[in-house]
Amino acid sequence: MDNLVAQYPSLEGKVVLITGGGSGIGAEMTRAFHRQGARVAFIDINDAASQALVEELKTETGRGPCYRPCDIRDISALQAAITELGEALGPIQVLVNNAANDDRHHWEEVDVAYWDERMSLNLRPMFFAAQAVAQQMIAASGGSIINFGSVSVRMAHGELSAYVTAKAAIHGLTRSLARDLGVHNIRVNTLVPGAVMTERQLQRWIGPQEEAGIQARQCLKIRLEPQHVAPLALFLASSDSVAITAQELPVDGGWA
Repeated sequence: MDNLVAQYPSLEGKVVLITGGGSGIGAEMTRAFHRQGARVAFIDINDAASQALVEELKTETGRGPCYRPCDIRDISALQAAITELGEALGPIQVLVNNAANDDRHHWEEVDVAYWDERMSLNLRPMFFAAQAVAQQMIAASGGSIINFGSVSVRMAHGELSAYVTAKAAIHGLTRSLARDLGVHNIRVNTLVPGAVMTERQLQRWIGPQEEAGIQARQCLKIRLEPQHVAPLALFLASSDSVAITAQELPVDGGWA
């Protein structure tokens, strides 16, 4: 799809931060923004995959994105990384709040500790990352925050009660922050991926039978892959979407 992706002049030189940018959909976000000429930084806990991605893009383009290892559940470390990256690269103008974990769980086995840990990973960092970058965006006279939702909310997906709760809350977070930050020319939107066939999904949750069932429900009979999601993130980060905020935009092949 590389030759089909639009080029956005407004993204060249723009400072972009991607959480969970070392693998899966996040890695494709890192590639896509890097290829636009943006100054990309990403944080992740998967050091091996992240280092490999940096080397891949160095080989491809002669330069690499800026990678910082960080566990986003540690809010102090997350906000410190955001401050450090802003000082190193310039004010962050785009935040892609991508990092999450969709481990399955049975509702009757969830205890308070597990519930709190799921929220500490799938919801809490989105707010505090946005809080940290907002001041940098204000200094840069505007910006774009892209929060990742999930089609699982619309599908009433089972065995994911904590995850779906967190993802549903993100829609409210987006709309409230869009109101608070709009006065500073900061746009906030939710990107809602469908059943994207990442390596993790194919290894852990989706076999041939499950994939056939997903495609049967999709209007488009295609395998959704990370490169189908990245173009929407590019658009939402660019000046072409200057009047779009507080919205939920799906990339799901018409599944939900």
